[in-house]
Amino acid sequence: MGRFATGVTIIGTKHADGIHAMTANGFMSVSLDPALVMVSIATKAKMHERLLASGRYGVSFLGADQETVSRHFSGRPDLLPDFSFDEIAGAPLVRGALARISVEVVDAHRAGDHTLFIGKVHHLDDTPGDPLVFYSGGYRHLLRAAHDTAYSDAWSGFCLEPTGPLTLAG
Repeated sequence: MGRFATGVTIIGTKHADGIHAMTANGFMSVSLDPALVMVSIATKAKMHERLLASGRYGVSFLGADQETVSRHFSGRPDLLPDFSFDEIAGAPLVRGALARISVEVVDAHRAGDHTLFIGKVHHLDDTPGDPLVFYSGGYRHLLRAAHDTAYSDAWSGFCLEPTGPLTLAG
């Protein structure tokens, strides 16, 4: 699974004893209407029980200059990054992140050794910048934009007007 490049997020929630946060790349958009997102949290993680208790979480998409923040919340607290949280719609969000989402948990599904926490979006903000990327066990940074940055649906991976029977190899 490490061959799938992902963005890097900080998942944060408030608990009776303060703010708790962790680095995660198991995040995705689920629905646009209503606006729903999902994060996958290991059942053994401290964050798991805290999300069940709080019912809210924030997602902060990290920028290329926020690698130390990611390392801090992935178990490297010896690195002291320069960061702070803003509380918006009941969830802690990393100040200066590329995008920030506050959600209310509306469903939780156990999936193997993880739980998928689906949340309804109550707040979204964003700012320009380059993302921090995680690939093959390490942090990466984008060097340049794709060759053709214009959206095109000219090629969709299959023939739209087949001239004969469709055969899949393999």
